[in-house]
Amino acid sequence: MTDAFRIRQLKESEIHIPLELAMEEGWNPGIEDGPAFFTADPNGYFAGEIDGKLINVISAVRYGDTFGFIGLYICKPEFRTMGYGHRIWDHAMAYLGSRVIGLDAVNEQTASYAQHGFKSVYRNIRHAGISMCDTPMDPRLAPLGHGLFPGIRDYDQRFFPAERTQFLKTWAAPMLETRRGFAFVEDGHVRGYGIIRQCHEGYKIGPLFADEPEIADTLFRTLAGQVKGQTIILDTPEPNAAALLMAEKYELSPEFETFRMYRGLAPDLPLDQLYGITTFELG
Repeated sequence: MTDAFRIRQLKESEIHIPLELAMEEGWNPGIEDGPAFFTADPNGYFAGEIDGKLINVISAVRYGDTFGFIGLYICKPEFRTMGYGHRIWDHAMAYLGSRVIGLDAVNEQTASYAQHGFKSVYRNIRHAGISMCDTPMDPRLAPLGHGLFPGIRDYDQRFFPAERTQFLKTWAAPMLETRRGFAFVEDGHVRGYGIIRQCHEGYKIGPLFADEPEIADTLFRTLAGQVKGQTIILDTPEPNAAALLMAEKYELSPEFETFRMYRGLAPDLPLDQLYGITTFELG
C-alpha cells in the first residue's frame, strides 16, 4: 500500500462524484439528490485519493450530536481488497465519534459491519413496478409548500432519530421540477406526508409516513399518480405489514433488500407508520 493515499473532504461542487459512482454501482440515486445530501452535513463527504486520483468515497452525515448515518461507501473496482476501503471507513467512523450510527447493508456485508459493532434491526425491501394510479380527489391533500414546512418538520421528527431540518428544507423543496410532495392535513394537523423524486431510472417514493394505512394509501396514490405509466420504487421496512400489503396491492414486486443496522442503541421508531424510508444513503 502506497503512502500516497490520502483522504480529504469533498466540496459542494464535487457532491456529484459519489452519486455518479453510486449510479455506476446500480444504486439509482435521484438526479437532484446532491444539494439535499450536502446540506444535511457539508463536512460529511470524503474521498480517498492516490496521487490526486480519486479511488473511493464515503458519506458520514452528522445529525446533531447524537446520531449519524453512513452511506455511499464505494471503492472503484480496481482498488478493492487493497485496504483503502478500511482506511476511509475508519476516517468516517472517527468523524461520527460516539454517536449512534445507522446504515443500510446488503446481506453479504452484514457480517463485516457486525465486526465493527453494528447489529441488524430489521430488513428493508425495495419494491418496484409501473404506476397505474390516478391521483385521488381528496380535499385533505396539500402540495408541499404553501406554509406547510413547519408542520412537515415537526411531523418528520417522529420518524427519524434526530432533527434534520436543513436536509428537509432542500429535500422537500417545492420548486424542484424533479420532485413533488404532498401532505395529508386534517383539522389543521399533518397526519402524513410523502415525496416522489425522479431517479436515473424511474421515480422513488420516499419518505412516506402516515398515521394510518388509509392515509398512506391516499398519499401513495397521489404520489404515484404524478407519474402514471412510469416505474415507481418504494423502500418499505419489513416490520410494517400494511406497507407490504400496499406494495402488493399496487403490483409492486420485491427486487432488492437491505438490512438496517445500528451501532449503539437502536432508535425506537414507529415502523408501523413508516411506509417508505427516505433514502438508503442518508437514512
